[in-house]
Amino acid sequence: MKYILPTIGIVAASALFAFSTTSQHAIAVEKSSQEKTFEHLDLIADVLGRVRNDYVVPVDNADLIDDAINGMLQGLDPHSSYMNAEKFNSFQTSTSGEYGGLGMSVTLEDGAVKVIAPIDGTPAKRAGILAGDYLTAIDGESILGLSLTEAVERMRGKPGEAITVTVIRPDADPMDITMTREIIKNPVVTHKVESGLGYLRVSQFNEMTASSMDKSLKALKKELGGKIPGLILDLRGNPGGLLEQSVKVSSFFLDGGEVVSTRGRHAADTQIISAKRGEQLKGIPVIVLIDGGSASASEIVAGALQDRNRGLILGLTSFGKGSVQSVIPLRNGRDGALRLTTARYYTPAGRSIQGTGITPDIPVSYALNDGEGNKARLSESDLPNAIKNEQAEIKEAEDKEIEMKVEYPPKDFDVKDDFQLKRAIEILKDGSYKTRLAAAKT
Repeated sequence: MKYILPTIGIVAASALFAFSTTSQHAIAVEKSSQEKTFEHLDLIADVLGRVRNDYVVPVDNADLIDDAINGMLQGLDPHSSYMNAEKFNSFQTSTSGEYGGLGMSVTLEDGAVKVIAPIDGTPAKRAGILAGDYLTAIDGESILGLSLTEAVERMRGKPGEAITVTVIRPDADPMDITMTREIIKNPVVTHKVESGLGYLRVSQFNEMTASSMDKSLKALKKELGGKIPGLILDLRGNPGGLLEQSVKVSSFFLDGGEVVSTRGRHAADTQIISAKRGEQLKGIPVIVLIDGGSASASEIVAGALQDRNRGLILGLTSFGKGSVQSVIPLRNGRDGALRLTTARYYTPAGRSIQGTGITPDIPVSYALNDGEGNKARLSESDLPNAIKNEQAEIKEAEDKEIEMKVEYPPKDFDVKDDFQLKRAIEILKDGSYKTRLAAAKT
């Protein structure tokens, strides 16, 4: 692979030379798209040669080409990237549900690493890392300007090793937070009985999510005497994950029918993905908790249940990641893989939530009212090169209307007591669930 670019450059140069010599006496014509492409490829080869020969210190050709590919992909949108073979193996390990690191979902914004959400039960969560934090240095060495993949790799390491991350938080002085790397064995689904109701916490969507949820539901049913009278599905701070797992989780609540559709560049790429038949939780009232850290697969589940009128969505507007990334191995993975945005996804009602998020049926804040409402929410639309939402203007008007109606905890409420969960329990127990569900449908 590392020899492809220079070879193309030589071919391109020859082609351009032939073109110029044969047409020097002819009337100037506009260059074709293919000819312009050859010119640009030749420019890349020229820059590569200059850096290799003249840069102040020796550089590795493979590293230069990796960086060039990553630069091209990162210019497309925040989620496309290149993984070399080593990083691809690491990625496969992380989606299987066990890896070494700190345990947080991050993105890149203006050259800085920004936290989308820490994962439950991980060093990052225990250390107090928050959604919206900026990570600027690791062990005193700046990570500003690195690619997202490079920054993540520096955060990972041997379990038991300490790492100090410099954190910049809005309205606070920079701080150094020291953590110890761990093997991240994510309990992706946890459960408990809460005030006589079932509570399920799903922290992310990896290969174990649906099977873990099935076990938790069986345990809940047993603990509640054979019947679950009502269920709270907590997707707050869930950064998402695998599309297929979001469909499997939705299938617990739906008896077939559309969960999500994906639409690519061409009409032929459109896919409608349906739930499996055999709804396990038929007739059980459901409230889904979301917030600004709920993204991707979390939003697919919340959007499907909302559009299908299968449950109430309570909390704050979600992150708004409405695009699908395909992992495309290169030469069977020997040369790594592309993580490429190949489609947008839409809820069953045909809504795109790209950059706008899922608007809750019942807007409830977990924080006390500081007069700022939900303005500080980190959204997909805040990220550089974020894909635009063609429905954004309509959705923005709806959000402004609903933002005025957000319910906040009383002034004397201890935020540690989880006001959003408290309100969900009250709605499931006070008899207003069906009325609210009917109102949400209209």
